[in-house]
Amino acid sequence: MGYASAIRADWSFACPDWVERLKSGRSLVPDLPLDQEEGDRAVGIFNNLRLPDVPDQPYMADAAGDWFRDIVRAIFGSIDENGERHVRNVFGLVPKKNSKTTGGAGIMVVALLMNKRPRAEFLLIGPTQDVADTAYQQAAGMIEADEYLSKRFQTIEHTKTIKDRLNKAKLRIKTFDMKVLTGSKPAGVLLDELHVMSSYSYASRVLGQISGGLIPNKESFLIIITTQSDEPPSGVFKSELQYARGVRDGTITDSSTLPVLYEFPEDMQTAKDKPWQDPKHWSMVLPNLGLSITIDRLEEEWRAAQKKGEEEERRWASQHLNVEIGLALHSDRWIGADYWEASVDKQISLEYMKSVCDVIVFGGDVGGLLDLWGLAAIGRHKDTRHWLLWAKAWAQPSVLKRHPEIVEKLNDFERDGDLVICKRVTQDVEEAAAIIAEIRDAGLLPEEGAIGLDPNGVTALLEELASYSIVDPMVKAVSQGYRLSSSIFGIERKLADGTMKHNGSRLLSWCVENARAEQRGVNVYIDKKTVSSKIDPLVAAFNAGEMMSRNPEAVGQSVYETRGIRMI
Repeated sequence: MGYASAIRADWSFACPDWVERLKSGRSLVPDLPLDQEEGDRAVGIFNNLRLPDVPDQPYMADAAGDWFRDIVRAIFGSIDENGERHVRNVFGLVPKKNSKTTGGAGIMVVALLMNKRPRAEFLLIGPTQDVADTAYQQAAGMIEADEYLSKRFQTIEHTKTIKDRLNKAKLRIKTFDMKVLTGSKPAGVLLDELHVMSSYSYASRVLGQISGGLIPNKESFLIIITTQSDEPPSGVFKSELQYARGVRDGTITDSSTLPVLYEFPEDMQTAKDKPWQDPKHWSMVLPNLGLSITIDRLEEEWRAAQKKGEEEERRWASQHLNVEIGLALHSDRWIGADYWEASVDKQISLEYMKSVCDVIVFGGDVGGLLDLWGLAAIGRHKDTRHWLLWAKAWAQPSVLKRHPEIVEKLNDFERDGDLVICKRVTQDVEEAAAIIAEIRDAGLLPEEGAIGLDPNGVTALLEELASYSIVDPMVKAVSQGYRLSSSIFGIERKLADGTMKHNGSRLLSWCVENARAEQRGVNVYIDKKTVSSKIDPLVAAFNAGEMMSRNPEAVGQSVYETRGIRMI
């Protein structure tokens, strides 16, 4: 076993005591077999950089929190005698106003100074041009503030490039796009604000290209420093965050990713009394406290956010305290959204409903080729008579092509198993009809009013259902518009009084977020906020609610057996 293999076993990035570390203000980096001399040299370089845009340009030794030095020491002290870097990735989750962009620029200047590879290329990538401009100004300003660095490095503003005159290495500062890696095999990359990048349809591919481009250089590294998302996490941001949490908690081993996550434990974020709202806990997630940020200033901003309503409260907390948003709220939301998160029952599935319900009905919303195809089932619990909701959706490829801004979300829902991206046009009606027939064969469909459908565009589904002998009066049209108000009101009331539960799927939660409610007289109209914000599975649930509100009784399997109806 060589040196690299022997030391690899000691490079565990699990930090099981991370909550206690946050409470006591200790480092989130576990004990690692670092080259202390090289790590301390890198920290010394970082400490001697100066803040370029602050009066008197203080040194980073005085202006930056220790969390930056933790990352610097780990990254640059983890190269072994064979030139292999053992901390190849860092995922940092830090709230706003903790100097992420400035500190990130400083880390990349350190990378240039620690670099031994001639003509090496480093990248600092911002999600927008404004962030990239800020990062460049900070990095260039640090160099210009030091006599030695200003002689050694050339700053080229129009290309946002910093060039080392000694070994021709470069730091390029770019905006995140599909061409960010064109012709480049970088020695190190820092991504700033991944949660913003993840909203782009190409985010996963670009991150994959970046990771692939780093492979040829055994000392290469990727650092991600980001704030929590201001909407429910999705796409590449969610997958990277979940991975980092798995490494931190020890459920993912044999990883080269160092997680540095400043977030409250889940029980503090989800508890009904919301302990994270107490400023006495805020220091846990503010590693730059007392430097770039103060509790007094945050309290002032928090009080202002509270006065603007729950929507702004959630947004503010996500950005300034890294509180993960479970459901994004907006001012013209459907009132049922206010009770949605409290109505989750994770055990609900179609199989579970079959085992505990005395009757199950369906609702369908068959959108066009640019919408989702939504199917919802509502079951009535045989003992409590509470309603249980489950939903599934299908998307034609044309949806992804026309609405690239939601591709990452749809891919998430497909991975969850709640959405199918169709490989053939008829796949949606075929699979939906088979699901309905499965419940019929279990004896749980009522003989009348079993399936409620928006009558628009349902021809193909009606034909497919007919092949299973599921026809009128089992299939009913449900009037839409204001005529759907009774079902909408009924469901929101059942959510409020706790007599309706759903399985908490990200798909349905997204649809609830997208629903815009408009009160017209005594009626309510539900529409989507934008063309790309789909609500079809939620409308399907309203249609199913209309069927269940008629208090149906299941026919029972024996009826179908005696009638000789085709079974699947």
